[in-house]
Amino acid sequence: MITQIVLGLDIGGTNADFAFIDRDGKILYKANIPKNDFNTANSFVQLVKKKAHEAMANIKGGLVIKAIGIGAPNGNYYRGTIEFAPNMKWEGIIPIAEYFRMAFGVPCFLTNDANAAAIGEMMFGNAKNVDNFIMITLGTGLGSGIVANGRLVYGHDGFAGELGHIIVKEGGRQCGCGRKGCLETYASVTGIKRTVVKMLEDGGYKSELNGLSYNQLSGKMIEEAAIRGDKLALEAFAYTGSILGKALANAVAFTSPQLIVMFGGLAQAGDLIIKPTKLEMENTLLRIYKSKVSIISSGLKGNEAALLGAAALAWKEMGAH
Repeated sequence: MITQIVLGLDIGGTNADFAFIDRDGKILYKANIPKNDFNTANSFVQLVKKKAHEAMANIKGGLVIKAIGIGAPNGNYYRGTIEFAPNMKWEGIIPIAEYFRMAFGVPCFLTNDANAAAIGEMMFGNAKNVDNFIMITLGTGLGSGIVANGRLVYGHDGFAGELGHIIVKEGGRQCGCGRKGCLETYASVTGIKRTVVKMLEDGGYKSELNGLSYNQLSGKMIEEAAIRGDKLALEAFAYTGSILGKALANAVAFTSPQLIVMFGGLAQAGDLIIKPTKLEMENTLLRIYKSKVSIISSGLKGNEAALLGAAALAWKEMGAH
């Protein structure tokens, strides 16, 4: 029996994943493409096509791709383009949806990677039946998807909800977007690595992370050091959470969400990041919002929220939901 699927794509700053996903949100196949294969957008599309067709040939019963859904940094839902993504080597405006349409011969729909994660969380995760929430993705950068009154907020040009690029420190850290002091330069995997390196350079800490360079560090190493009680690592999480918490308190004032869902590499640290974030948010919130907003981890493991969200977008656009 032939199974109808959509090809869901999660394109990140350092790698991409694609999956075959049926109408019920079941992932039938999943594969990763490392950043070394990201030379040009066209070569990337052709590589996905090659890998997808190889995988389909090995699946019993047969599959037919009905559509493609993509979540990508700076993805414009209205235009199907990735536009000036700061953490990617593809520069300028990339008509990625059109490239995939031409390569596969099926409709292709695209949205911001964090919006895709929000759709996935809304359909299959911890935000089921929640009409007002904010999805925060803490990966290479910081993405956000905002759901208000049951609908994703896109804005007039498709770029609403870029919380990662609100300025939290005037003249602060250089951001890939070209500005200084953006939230994602502090609250992300790269942000906490920068914090740790700065703390190590300033000295005064006995830490298991001493002697490590920025490139040698990983978010997981900082998390594991914190779990073992490393003072520097714990303070790095506290500092990151304090900055994120203040920013979220401001975001709450705009949409009054019931939930803030944390997703991505840094969010996998759980309470190490959630507790200081929640503490600072509560301390900073306007009184009318206090004790009304929960911060929780995503209900979907690994990168599944973004993949399922990309697929859900495609199914929805095709009239399946």
